[in-house]
Amino acid sequence: MKYVILGAGPAGVVAAETLRKADPSGQVILVGGEDAPPYSRMAIPYLLTGKITEDGTYLRKADEYYDRLGILYKRGRAAQVDPQKSTVVLEDGQSLDYDKLLVATGATPVTPPVPGLDLKGVHHCWTLEDARAIAALAQAGSNVVLMGAGFIGCIILESLVERGVNLTVVEAEDRMISRMMDETGGDMLKRWVEAQGVYLLTSTKVTSVSEIGGSLSVSTDKAGHLPADLVVVSVGVKPNTDFLKGSGVAIDVGIEVDDRLQTSVPNIYAAGDVAQGPDFGGGFHVHAVQPTSVEHGRIAALNMAGADAKYRGSLIMNVLDTMGLVSASFGHWMGEDDVAVMLDQDDHRYTKLAFHGDHLVGALMLGRTDQIGVLRGLIQTRVRLGAWKDKLKKDPSLIAQAYVACTQG
Repeated sequence: MKYVILGAGPAGVVAAETLRKADPSGQVILVGGEDAPPYSRMAIPYLLTGKITEDGTYLRKADEYYDRLGILYKRGRAAQVDPQKSTVVLEDGQSLDYDKLLVATGATPVTPPVPGLDLKGVHHCWTLEDARAIAALAQAGSNVVLMGAGFIGCIILESLVERGVNLTVVEAEDRMISRMMDETGGDMLKRWVEAQGVYLLTSTKVTSVSEIGGSLSVSTDKAGHLPADLVVVSVGVKPNTDFLKGSGVAIDVGIEVDDRLQTSVPNIYAAGDVAQGPDFGGGFHVHAVQPTSVEHGRIAALNMAGADAKYRGSLIMNVLDTMGLVSASFGHWMGEDDVAVMLDQDDHRYTKLAFHGDHLVGALMLGRTDQIGVLRGLIQTRVRLGAWKDKLKKDPSLIAQAYVACTQG
């Protein structure tokens, strides 16, 4: 059996390892598109702060790790997939045949239609090459403009602050991490970062970037012009699926997969940030976080090797540490009217619980970490709260007690 894996991020690497265990005699080819060993993008901010070196981003650090496992690691990017011939054509013209194919090509940063984003000194923060360019320009005292204050933007924000730059953040939405936090939480986070010296503009758009006298000037619709030595663009990502045109693989937001991570085309699977897979609430979403990618890779590989492994669905969950203030969101916290709230603005603490019937289906938390595991457990177990729902609505701090009472009897 010949397995080809496109994409050498967490989903691809775990899939390759799983295939090697599940089918010791099978041929496993792992294709990565960058001039570096497989690495974690989530480690790039730590590289920027100097906490790790480039080899600290590598997913597996042992020398000749893939060779010793009998995994052929090949550099290249997919240009076309032909399911009729069971082949993948790479951009360099090389053709790979397969019996089973896994698409784990991840995502690409979105470049908004803003004039000047192709200028020297404007970078995404997505690859090791990006990180090298940013590190060269983000020196102490330099002026940096960060476009975007979403999940990834906030991670980049902290690494830039640690480098000692003068940071201005421009966010088009009315609050920070708008997909992860409601207005109350987003505003609280804004006040937190502003108190630590970050100039944050919400409900503001960058209209153009220009070069004046060797420096950059960032024009906005509400705040005039901002001087910059570096502009970092972080306004979202999109799944890498263009090479699948004409293949017959069904694509919505991402590649549509079933609960075995198989696509609409036999023998082709998808995993990670590129896959629109089952979520814990019964829908299908792209859930671009590393734990989901890892589990996708494992489940897809087991099914490729002939097992019958069902993916239960990912819990939409994000945990973010922004300059010391931890924020977390779980499940379906939007769209539910039955909620309980506990708020302490002065101490930067906020808890919001969302109920459907007597089930806890979603939650937001800001400023505390002690209840994160318990909240996840209550949501994932789908335990009936019974009388504990009324207790939680009166006092949302009783999460741990509710978990013990409802799950341990």
